[in-house]
Amino acid sequence: MEEKTVHVSAISCGHCTKTIERELRELAGVLAVSADPGTKNVLVQWEFPATLAAIYDLLLDIGYPADK
Repeated sequence: MEEKTVHVSAISCGHCTKTIERELRELAGVLAVSADPGTKNVLVQWEFPATLAAIYDLLLDIGYPADK
């Protein structure tokens, strides 16, 4: 299992975090997602077939790009 915390500046409320959590959980291989509107951080845990690149791509697609 891999784990990464990414910062997403576009998070502004609880609705944003719920959208991020719901969308990322649908990605095959994602085991857990926890987004915090206070810190604007998203903790993602995943295994194959998910990849960090796929997670970043999905965040971009749904309008919440991760800060790199």
